[in-house]
Amino acid sequence: MAARPSVPAVDFVSPLPPVRSGIADYSVDLLDELAPLCDLRLIRLPGQEVASQVMDRYRVVDAAALDPGGRLPFYQMGNNVYHEGVRRLALDFPGVVTVHDLRLHHLLVESTLASGDLDAYVSGLGEEHGWEGAAAALSIRWGGHGRARLFEMPAHRSLLLRQRGLLTHSNWGLRFLEEELGEWADGWLPPMRRVPMPMPTPDLPDAEQAAAFREGAGVPRSAVLIGSFGFQTPIKRTDVLLRILAEPGMEQVHALVVGDVAPELDLGTLAGELGVQDRVTLTGFLDPAAFPTAISACDLCLNLRYPSAGETSASLLRILALGRAAVVSDYAQFVELPDDIVIKAPLKDDPDVEAGALAGLLRGLLTAPDRLAGMGAAARAFIEREHRPASAARAVFEALDEWSRLPVGKPPALRPPRPRAPTSLTWGWLPGRIDVEGCDPPWPGGERRSIVLVVSNTGFATWLSGRNQDGGVVLEPQLWSGGRDLFRGRPWIPLPRDLPPGDTCRISLRLRRPIGRARLRFEPHLFGGGSMTLCGATAFDREL
Repeated sequence: MAARPSVPAVDFVSPLPPVRSGIADYSVDLLDELAPLCDLRLIRLPGQEVASQVMDRYRVVDAAALDPGGRLPFYQMGNNVYHEGVRRLALDFPGVVTVHDLRLHHLLVESTLASGDLDAYVSGLGEEHGWEGAAAALSIRWGGHGRARLFEMPAHRSLLLRQRGLLTHSNWGLRFLEEELGEWADGWLPPMRRVPMPMPTPDLPDAEQAAAFREGAGVPRSAVLIGSFGFQTPIKRTDVLLRILAEPGMEQVHALVVGDVAPELDLGTLAGELGVQDRVTLTGFLDPAAFPTAISACDLCLNLRYPSAGETSASLLRILALGRAAVVSDYAQFVELPDDIVIKAPLKDDPDVEAGALAGLLRGLLTAPDRLAGMGAAARAFIEREHRPASAARAVFEALDEWSRLPVGKPPALRPPRPRAPTSLTWGWLPGRIDVEGCDPPWPGGERRSIVLVVSNTGFATWLSGRNQDGGVVLEPQLWSGGRDLFRGRPWIPLPRDLPPGDTCRISLRLRRPIGRARLRFEPHLFGGGSMTLCGATAFDREL
């Protein structure tokens, strides 16, 4: 029997340079320190190049050489299209996953809807989140788009619950994973650990380089410059930065926006509408080698997020490493950052209100260069202390070394929790019927009787009690005689309790029959909605 090697054999699986991905850059920072600690190979993902400088420095093999029987797969998992190959390998060959993005719904969209495959999206989200996921996915067929689905349904359970171990970069992220996965794990979870993200503290560009960059960007030396870095999407709230420029007292503030801009975010038009276009510089994609100079040219940087996929922002850590304070959202993982290195901006529903609140926070700070410099120095010291690449790599190595000793094989069978049945608040097809006992003829005019409404739910979704407000079921009584409804203006009858599929409830009433011809009708309605006859239910309607 062969002796166990003294160090773990690790197959590192991630997008790598020249892929334009923050996780590819992260991998380079980590590998320099991790490689000497273990027997390391890099796995080339199908369809992705690997830069020659990476090929020259490390042993790189194709994905077909992945050997989970003899080596520990170590995956770097993000939520963009570059990670589809990582996801597929991690499903087939479970190992240790660094969960860079706690929500992987965006990746599901990229791998299905982006190519027009709605059926795969529906089945994929249904596998991850049961009937609720399938129902939410189906709404796209009728034009139901929005961010809530992306951030409220993480779509990560089938991947993460198969693994031998999970790493994340924040305590908030660790708690999130424990809560999200715990309800599905039936008493078993893969081991999890928080490890710091590695971030080197580079030499600071000199003042002349920074001044030259500002001059090239058309920013006066005397102006205050606020920068935003990275791929600009709506959740990074770059529009709030432009709105700050339009606030009173911000007339000397300029904005530098570095990075590609998502098509749905028209920053140039917004700057024109706000009248601040002369104080906004959009660089588009910038070579990462130029980032240190661009960051050093700024007095302060903006790094807002809402909603958040749970990622630790590498661009934020690079800003702090270069001695610049930053503005972050007072939310999720950013709450953990020390108050002496970041300004925490409260979230607001209205971007104009948020911009006004932020401008109020910044007015005094931007006129106090000594305080800004002190925050920047504290930020750089924080990165040196908490995110030193050697320390981060050591923490990763210790987790890999421990988990590589676990028995190889599939994790215990996982039983997802019994999904909640859909309800009349969330489901669109609600078949059922209403019968009435005690109204059979003969029923003489003027006679008062006790009758019983028998309400039956014959569908798939629970009918909520009429006392539940939105989504509750109420019965509209109608008693027609002489061309008018004698019950008009009377309160409708609430369903007295929730009615699960296949169940029946009985509601007793006292009713006097009008003299002459009469017609009795009970029609089910959704509280706050329309008649349930449009959703498959039938009304009771009979001549007396």
